[in-house]
Amino acid sequence: MLMKINRAPALLLAALITLSACGGESGEPPVATPLPIPSATAAPAETPAPPAVDYLSNYLPAPAPDFSLYRRAVEAKGIYLTANIAGSTELFERRLTLVNDTELNAVVMDVKADQGFITFKNKIPLADELGITVNYIRDFDALMATFKENNIYTIARVVVFKDDTIVDTRPDFAIGVTDGSNNGIYRQGEAGGKYGTAWLNPYNREVWDYIVDLSLQIAALGFDEIQFDYVRFPTDRTTKYEDFGDTGGLSKIEILTAFSKYAYERISPTGVKLSADIFGTIINSSLDASLIGQDFVELAKVYDIVCPMVYPSHYAPGSMNIAQPDLAPYETIYESMRIALEKLAEVPEGERVAIVRPWLQDFTASWIKPHLVYGDKELRAQIQACYDAGITEWLLWNAKNEYSAGGLLPAGE
Repeated sequence: MLMKINRAPALLLAALITLSACGGESGEPPVATPLPIPSATAAPAETPAPPAVDYLSNYLPAPAPDFSLYRRAVEAKGIYLTANIAGSTELFERRLTLVNDTELNAVVMDVKADQGFITFKNKIPLADELGITVNYIRDFDALMATFKENNIYTIARVVVFKDDTIVDTRPDFAIGVTDGSNNGIYRQGEAGGKYGTAWLNPYNREVWDYIVDLSLQIAALGFDEIQFDYVRFPTDRTTKYEDFGDTGGLSKIEILTAFSKYAYERISPTGVKLSADIFGTIINSSLDASLIGQDFVELAKVYDIVCPMVYPSHYAPGSMNIAQPDLAPYETIYESMRIALEKLAEVPEGERVAIVRPWLQDFTASWIKPHLVYGDKELRAQIQACYDAGITEWLLWNAKNEYSAGGLLPAGE
């Protein structure tokens, strides 16, 4: 399905076949009885005809490769990849070439996407059972094999609480509305919380199990890492209509921290790394942290990696004493990362502290005034700011998956 681009060290096809043949319950596969081989001295007319068999009926079937065997730790430098691009041979190969030709070594791919659906079929039993799959990626095994053959670190993006797929069948999973309208389901983005996107209720412990059960089945597919996105509460003018039911007296920060601990305890034994996207502003704004329920230090004490979205365009004028953050990509990233590491330095020795791997801006925020046109120079400035602040990993965001190749170093440099 997908073109393999040579990237050392590439996996040998023979190794894949050997590993896949060893994945059954009974250990060694059964030995097939070979078809009779005609005698080399027999006359053609006397050669017995081979027995009638179905096509390849004498060829042992093998289970799908166990990609979990290839997991490894890397300093990830990655790009975001939408599922429709991952499922398109031509579009995918362009991004694969970019990764192979540059310092990039990782991809973050939509698995549980923004509306809550799973982006491929017949690989996650729970998703198939619930009917929440969309077949953007038609051959998942071939795609994953291509990642592994090209030595690419794979990160599954899992959108957590923003979810439209399950609320019709399980309305009790959703955040409610105080006036009982809209079938009792809060929807972000419209006055009164109507007609927009539904969100799952973080105070509902059954929701926790739903998310974690899906994640466990995703982990079994061999991703190196699962990245939780939207591990937060909705934030807009309609949130005053939210109804969470019984909160047990817990704040938004307390319940999301508790969920994160529960998810980590259940998922980490699989060997897959667990990361979380967080708002960049919560690093040094207690108000923003309380509104969305994300406490930077507390989450960093739970996850393996935290990924602050520190896009310069998303900071208000004057943030971190920078007059116009979007016009100052280096200063914005450097200062946000300096503050982040300063906060984590306060965690007592011996406690878990996550790796900080920020999302960087590789798009132009034309909706703000004034704004900077982002390209090669602006991307490189952000990457350098990470290094200067003491950060060695980073991810690039562009919703269209169009990246500034000139801002990246060639592979091997």
